[in-house]
Amino acid sequence: MILNLLKFLIVSFFIFLIPIPTAQASNSFNTDYSVVYTATENGSTHAVLNVTLTNISSDYYASSYKVQLGFDTINNIQASDPDGPINPIIEKTDDGYVLTLKFNKKVVGLNKKLNFNLVFDTPDVAKQYGNIWEINIPGIANPDEFGSFTVEVKVPPSFGKPAYTKPYQPLNSLVFDKKQLGKSGISISFGDKQIYSFHLVYHIKNENPYPIDTEIALPPTTNYQTVFIQNINPRPQNVLMYKDKNLIAHFSLLPLQKMDVYVDGKVDIRLIPETEELSAQERRKYLEEKPYWSTTAPEIKKLAKELKTPEAIYKFVVTTLKYDFTRVTGDKPRLGAVNALKSPDSAVCLEYTDLFIALARAAGIPARENNGFAYTENSRQRPLSLVRDILHAWPEYYDKQKKTWVMIDPTWGSTTGGVDYFSTLDFDHFVFVRKGLDSDYPVPAGGYKFISDKPGKDISVEFAKSTPRQEVNFSIVSSLPRMAMSGLQITGNVSVKNMTQNLIPPQIVKVTSADLSPNEQLLQSPAIPS
Repeated sequence: MILNLLKFLIVSFFIFLIPIPTAQASNSFNTDYSVVYTATENGSTHAVLNVTLTNISSDYYASSYKVQLGFDTINNIQASDPDGPINPIIEKTDDGYVLTLKFNKKVVGLNKKLNFNLVFDTPDVAKQYGNIWEINIPGIANPDEFGSFTVEVKVPPSFGKPAYTKPYQPLNSLVFDKKQLGKSGISISFGDKQIYSFHLVYHIKNENPYPIDTEIALPPTTNYQTVFIQNINPRPQNVLMYKDKNLIAHFSLLPLQKMDVYVDGKVDIRLIPETEELSAQERRKYLEEKPYWSTTAPEIKKLAKELKTPEAIYKFVVTTLKYDFTRVTGDKPRLGAVNALKSPDSAVCLEYTDLFIALARAAGIPARENNGFAYTENSRQRPLSLVRDILHAWPEYYDKQKKTWVMIDPTWGSTTGGVDYFSTLDFDHFVFVRKGLDSDYPVPAGGYKFISDKPGKDISVEFAKSTPRQEVNFSIVSSLPRMAMSGLQITGNVSVKNMTQNLIPPQIVKVTSADLSPNEQLLQSPAIPS
């Protein structure tokens, strides 16, 4: 009798997460979960957890159970077993909540089952961001400890069909098993596009005793996004479509003149990229070695030969590099692909991006870099390395079969514990500049700061409901003026050359109507009067 009582206490202690070997519990019970999340249009989600504990030993029974919930807020908590209600003991932690359930019913005997349930409401599962509804459900810390774990998600008809599910579900099914849930959890999005309004500030100045021409990079229209510029103040002399179809606005500065340029506009972000066919000659340019993207280093060549495909390279980068949060505010130099391999535990978004690009190019896959804004509400799971102005970096590769550039995010694939940012990205990535023909040019918005400037935020991006009816008209020219950017300091982890007069060659970029999308053709209107 004393021996049996001791065994009951051991089980109770184990359920309380007292460090007793896991093998003892797994040899005594099978645990099966069936969870249903029902989202509502007001943002609240009702969760129902049905749990079955099955005795696989005649020597133990469970007198209590402890469950950890990874949500910031839960309410209306109720629990019960076959003998009636259970009054949960609730503990708030840094990771969410821990609930302790003391059972009314004692189930003893081999193969005997104890069924109990837990219900609660939370605002942390379904959230509306602008035009998009997102559902995010945390994964399982230790999937192997459960016999089965099924999650079903129910949404109102007004949400429509999912734009994507992560992990991918055929036929828009919203039922997930233990393997699919995994440690990374579930992410589902509803909507066809996201719209942001933006306000950008660029600081430029001339420290010379003579006039100069200088530049800023405006957010471009890409195969994923359409940009509507509504205001540029002061107005530029002209706008050039330069390398990688970046939009470069030119300004003339008088001797010792300092100028702040304000740019306002909107952008709509699509999930599916438009086609953008590249010629064989153009594709070869995106295979070239550049600073930070070494394609000839022995370790890069060896890995590229083994990995071969974009997906294999993505998975290698995600699992090899580890995000280093200490580097975010440390102003440490950009490592580049080779040094990222040498220091895999000290990576931020640029290292994930550089390593993917170098391996892809070495494997014969055109690839390049994006810098810009990425919306996140969880800086631990979806960090932004360039925190002073909420900047992020991510790569894209060219898919010959789909005839388009495909954006991916290995950084967030790593920091979320395996959420798929390869097959489908999201509505959260807004490109400011693209870098492919040059690995550190042009400078994205948020990078136009000077050493003497007080710390400030130069990027503001908010959700918007609709795109504008009218935008600023300006001309795209086909020649590049002389550049002078004296005393410019680039913040964060985007490394850019300080440019002096004539450092950038006066390359001719011929742009015709046939080369432009309908939105870009709007920019061919007469030049803005000075």
